Amino acid sequence: MTVFSGSVFAMDVDGKPTFAFEAKNFREAFELCKEDWVRDDLTTITSNGLPLCSSTAKLTVRRAEEAEIVIYRDAALEAQTEDLVLAYLIDLD
Repeated sequence: MTVFSGSVFAMDVDGKPTFAFEAKNFREAFELCKEDWVRDDLTTITSNGLPLCSSTAKLTVRRAEEAEIVIYRDAALEAQTEDLVLAYLIDLD
């Protein structure tokens, strides 16, 4: 059974909501913006044939909106893992 212990945040790429994830607090959520693997993944994953992120894109985090929280919780329940779950808020190729 998945237990939700933190708050749900959304990462925006150049102002576009891209994925939702759980973190204990805003500081922990913001640290994800600094992780090289996040940008690396976002530059290789595509939506409508275009990368989700460029090497110069601005990554920001904010508290997720209610609809984004629902998407995240559904994805986390389906994943059934203790690892970080990224619930994409856009269509992926």
